[in-house]
Amino acid sequence: MDFSSSSDSSDEELFEILENIEVVRNFRVRNDPFVEYSEGEFRDRFWFTKNTVNYLVQLITDDIRPTTHRNRSLSVAEQLLLTLRFYATGSFQILIGDDLNVHKSTVCRVLRRVTYALARLAPQFIKLPDTDEEIRQVKNEFYAIRRVPNVIGCIDGSHIPIQSPGGDNAEIYRNRKSYFSINVQVICDAKLLIRDIDARWPGSTHDSTMFNASLIRARLEAEEFPESYLLGDSAYACTKYLLTPLLHPVLPEEQRYNAAYIATRNTVERTFGVWKRRFACLSLGLRTNIEALSLPIIVATAVLHNIAILRNDLEEFDEELLNIDAEVNDIFAEENGGGNAVRRAVINLFR
Repeated sequence: MDFSSSSDSSDEELFEILENIEVVRNFRVRNDPFVEYSEGEFRDRFWFTKNTVNYLVQLITDDIRPTTHRNRSLSVAEQLLLTLRFYATGSFQILIGDDLNVHKSTVCRVLRRVTYALARLAPQFIKLPDTDEEIRQVKNEFYAIRRVPNVIGCIDGSHIPIQSPGGDNAEIYRNRKSYFSINVQVICDAKLLIRDIDARWPGSTHDSTMFNASLIRARLEAEEFPESYLLGDSAYACTKYLLTPLLHPVLPEEQRYNAAYIATRNTVERTFGVWKRRFACLSLGLRTNIEALSLPIIVATAVLHNIAILRNDLEEFDEELLNIDAEVNDIFAEENGGGNAVRRAVINLFR
């Protein structure tokens, strides 16, 4: 076609058409998961209902709302779904990008942006009970399990596999089972809510070391929670604010105490089971930069775990996955007189 005799206005119209054609050619067609999938399919894919995802969008919109609509920017919902898909599958980022028809470089940016936004919600959704009524409720819920009184949380560490970080300090991330990991300290309640989390420790760190350096220990030492204690395994010292099992129960009441202790403290094992089952990236391993993304992912998924429980957005998991036996620690912490006295008083309740 000969355009040599076209008017200026015709030329402008032609250039506009050509520009639009070029832009369309660069776009990737994306389907809307809210429309494309049924409620069941959506949940199977992202591990949350559509209503919960919409709720999450409201929580993080101010942090990640696109500042431009050029080049078909991802909406907040699309960014969130992409991130949830990664958390739920633990799949390589490039596979996630292909699955949702987004370029790998976009996936990397979005994953970091959304993860940081979710992790910043931790003070709102991960916190110990802080009112008399809340503390009383948490204690009552634990007591209902096997009649252990005054429990405000169960504590344990769990290893999140990571790739070797390399460098001179890589070996401090190798745990006693010989793989690289981050050791995460969690305190949960009887409803499996994560009430406190510390995700900054290399895999070689012992559980008692994490606890001794934690803010929650300082708060317990300062008696912020009077007549209350945590339940921990034999990795921890038995103190007036953290009770452990008897290593060699003999008397009937001692055996009953240990049985009640095990049933009650199992809540933290079940918490880890539900958390890691929902977010497979935690069990399959994180292949991201430790400081920049792995630690924020751990906190972000803990926030999402709690939101799912609070909104009753729960999945029916195989009980075998949830009733995980606690690891037997090969290092037994020392006991002290104050802790023994408190524990003995509890044991006497089982006479």
